[in-house]
Amino acid sequence: MRKIVTMGEILIDLTQTGVTEQGIPRFAANPGGAPANAAVAAARLGAKAGFIGCVGKDAFGAFLRKTLENAGVDTTGLRETEAAPTTLAVVSVDGRGERSFQFYRKPGADVCLDRAMVDTALLEEAGVFHFGSVSLTAQPSRGATLWAAGYAREQGALITYDPNYRAGLWPDEKTAVAVMQAPLPLVDVLKISDEETRLLSPYAQPEAAAAWLEDWGIPLVLVTLGEKGVLYRFRGKTGRVPGFPVRVADTNGAGDTFFGAVLSRLAEENLETLEEGALVEMLRMANCAAAITTSRPGAIPAMPTRQEVMERLEKEGMA
Repeated sequence: MRKIVTMGEILIDLTQTGVTEQGIPRFAANPGGAPANAAVAAARLGAKAGFIGCVGKDAFGAFLRKTLENAGVDTTGLRETEAAPTTLAVVSVDGRGERSFQFYRKPGADVCLDRAMVDTALLEEAGVFHFGSVSLTAQPSRGATLWAAGYAREQGALITYDPNYRAGLWPDEKTAVAVMQAPLPLVDVLKISDEETRLLSPYAQPEAAAAWLEDWGIPLVLVTLGEKGVLYRFRGKTGRVPGFPVRVADTNGAGDTFFGAVLSRLAEENLETLEEGALVEMLRMANCAAAITTSRPGAIPAMPTRQEVMERLEKEGMA
C-alpha cells in the first residue's frame, strides 16, 4: 500500500450543537480542515497517511496534533508558528444539517506555511499527494502548496485535488476561479461538489462539467451529489453511483470522508489499469463512509472505521 500525504489547512471547527433554553447557540470545538479530515478518514479506513500543515503554538494547535496522532496520521510534516493563532471556523448548522462557515483567519496559522517549512522527505514517501484550494487563498501557503504538488508529481505520486470553495476566503469569485483552476494540469483525480460545477467549469450540469474538466487532461473526475451519491467521468465514460439513505445529523466532513475513502483505495490501485467495475465498487464504499459521517455530529469525530463501513455494506448486501 502506498502512503497518502495530504497538505493544507488544519483548524478548529466551532460547530453548533444546539441551543440553550434561552435560545443561545452552543458550540463544540471540533478538529477540522479538509485535507486533515481526508487524512484521518483514510487512516481510519486502514491506509498509511501523513499530513503537512501549520498550527499555532497554542492549546488548539496541540489538540489538533494529538487528534491526528490518535488517528494514526504521521505528523512529522505538521509545523507550529508564533506568527498567528490556530485558525478557527465557526460552523453553523440549520435544521436540515446544512452548514454555513465564518472564518477567523486574518491571518490564521494555516496560511503561514511557507515552502521552507514543507517536509520534502514526506513528499518523497508519498504514493498519493492530496491538496485543496483553501491553502491557495493566501500567501505563503499558496506558493508552498503549488510547489509541493509539483514536487510530489515529479517523484511519481498520484496527485489528487479538492477545490473546496469558501467564498468568504477570496476577494472575489473571478480571482477564486483563476487560482482554483491553476493546478488542474497537475491533477490525476479531481473531486468537486455539484454546487461547484458552474464555478470550475462553464456548465452547471454535472455530466457536462465533468466532461469539460476531463479535457484538462484529468483521468478521473468525481462530482459529489449529496444524498444522491456521486457522478464519475473516467476514460470518456460517465456514470453515477447512488448514495446511502441516512438520517442526517451534520453534513460537515462528509465530502472529506468520501474523498479520504477514495484515497484509501487509490493507494492500493494503479489508476492506469483500474477497471470501471473496481471504480464503482470504490465509490460505493466511499458513499457509505460519507453517509455514516453525516449521521453523527462533527467532522473528524464522526468519521467511521473500516469495520463500520464493512458492516453497513454487508447490511445492504454490497460487501
